[in-house]
Amino acid sequence: MENEKVKYLIDIINNMDIKDKLRLAICMSKSEWSGLIYNSKENYEKFDSMLKDIDEEYRTTLINFGKYKLVMFAMAKLMEMETTDQNKVALYLFNSIN
Repeated sequence: MENEKVKYLIDIINNMDIKDKLRLAICMSKSEWSGLIYNSKENYEKFDSMLKDIDEEYRTTLINFGKYKLVMFAMAKLMEMETTDQNKVALYLFNSIN
């Protein structure tokens, strides 16, 4: 069952544009609600810089990530998963961005 959740979330990530992937990565890399081993300051700074390079809105204003429904949906689904599965999804996302 957990593998189905991972596959489902990876499918969602695959359908995101690069800006939403970066928004999700930023949310995940600064999150303290889970056991993600990838939520580090270095990851946050890297994704923050990458998003600023391609998104004028993000570069110039404070962004309310809540308005990005797909990003928040993915975060909610991630919170329902076991820690090991959360880390599988995070690793997949971070590798798909690099």
